[in-house]
Amino acid sequence: MAQRGIQPDSAKFCCSICLDLLKDPVTIPCGHSYCMSCIKDCWDGEEHKEIYSCPQCRRTFTPRPVLEKSTMLADIVEEMKRMGLQAAPPDLCYAGPGDVACDFCSGRKLKALKSCLACLASYCEQHLQPHYDAAPFKKHKLVEATVKLQENICSRHDEVMKIFCRTDQQCICYLCSMDEHEGHRKVSAAAERTERQEELGLSRQKIQQRIQDTEKDVKVLQQEVEAISRSADKAVEDSEEIFTELIRLLEKRRSDVKQQIRSQQEEEVSRAEEVEEKLKQEIAELRRKDAELEQLSHTQDHIHFLQNYPSLSCLSEATHSPSINIRPLSYFEDVSAAVSELRDKLQELLSEEWSKISLTATGVDVLLPHPEPKTRAEFLQYSCHITLDPNTAHTQLSLSEENRKATLMEEEQSYPSHPDRFTGCCQVLSRESLTGRCYWEVEWKGGVDIAVAYQDISRTEDDECEFGFDDKSWSLYFKNPICRFDHNNIVTKIPLPVPSRMGVYLDHRAGILSFYSVSETMTLLHRVQTTFTQPLHAGLGLYDNGNTAEFCELK
Repeated sequence: MAQRGIQPDSAKFCCSICLDLLKDPVTIPCGHSYCMSCIKDCWDGEEHKEIYSCPQCRRTFTPRPVLEKSTMLADIVEEMKRMGLQAAPPDLCYAGPGDVACDFCSGRKLKALKSCLACLASYCEQHLQPHYDAAPFKKHKLVEATVKLQENICSRHDEVMKIFCRTDQQCICYLCSMDEHEGHRKVSAAAERTERQEELGLSRQKIQQRIQDTEKDVKVLQQEVEAISRSADKAVEDSEEIFTELIRLLEKRRSDVKQQIRSQQEEEVSRAEEVEEKLKQEIAELRRKDAELEQLSHTQDHIHFLQNYPSLSCLSEATHSPSINIRPLSYFEDVSAAVSELRDKLQELLSEEWSKISLTATGVDVLLPHPEPKTRAEFLQYSCHITLDPNTAHTQLSLSEENRKATLMEEEQSYPSHPDRFTGCCQVLSRESLTGRCYWEVEWKGGVDIAVAYQDISRTEDDECEFGFDDKSWSLYFKNPICRFDHNNIVTKIPLPVPSRMGVYLDHRAGILSFYSVSETMTLLHRVQTTFTQPLHAGLGLYDNGNTAEFCELK
């Protein structure tokens, strides 16, 4: 009868990777044998390397060995399977890479089950037994197998460290306590562990509470993300429907205009063609009469001439009104002009309303604030191209061709009158409205206001229109050696030296407006935290003839 269970030699035919009887056994050049799939998977994981190694003896091979099935081993394993032999159970498994090996096994070492803090050694089940049976060993402290036993040995005295020095906050041995740690506050490692264990419990409570709080935050954020997505999807769906209706309405009006034009064209052309036909008939009749009169003029018979002339010379009434020749021509140009006027009004309306739409879209309130940039490279991520609006420029301000630079002139410029033009102060606003996060830089000479303002800021002398002296504008004024920030008639002095280049950062939604001195580092001069209720425009103000201010090209 075949013997079942564990045989002493069965372990010799086990794969040290899967710890089971060999399957399709292969023997590599160092003599160790493995399941073909096990060693193949092991080496496949080392494909990025040029050197392959044996998992047991660590012998290396280059190039990768070719795997051939060992027929003899395969036959022996099959015979063992027929005899009912199985692989060694886990308690007799050999130590592999990453395992703690038994310090007392000779030859191939088995996995250690426990480590002894007194012996400073690790034991497999067989060699661990004396610690359970022999009285001297029963007092030893056993822990889960670990490779860190040497951490318990004093590197100076080669003794086990069982004492904790509270003065120096480190573990020491008994020789250390009588040497450099003499006179220090010392307790046993066990006593210190007990006290720290209590602290550990409190630390874990704090950590677990932090985990719970953070998990709540994560859940809230997840709900926020879902709500944002739902709201965005609904807004997209609604806006698509509204724009579709607008397009349908425009298409309907376009079709109506086209139909009206074609209908009127058909009517007018028909009338013209009818008149044309009558005129052609009249021309034919007149030519016939002219031919008869010419013929009559050549007759020699006086009686015939006198009898026929009265009837031939009598002309019928003209079929058309003489006014047709003097009335000014007017076709469908007025329709084109009216449609063009409608287009201009729609464009103006869309431009005005788009700022509101953009502001509401970028003003979505979420939980997480955007961190303010720190370096110039971070600020440049939000750089925007700003141009000056000539319709807002005071008549003494001369703008460059690109509308990026303003110069204060002694003589007035020939600007057309416009309701948006500043008349009380030598100021100008940007053409672009600013929402979201924006950054720009300004270089100047002389006295300057670098500002942001609402579109409806006052423009005339009758009201306070200077940047910073109302609740609709925020301005940093600089005229050496004075530097100040102005808003709503409140002046804040800035003592820092200011270079000739200023950086302005705006986070419209967060209500942040910051002015920076731009050099190798960004130096904050003044920061405003408020609530902006409208889109903003960048502004420049100049004070003396020849002073200039220019928006910089940012790259």
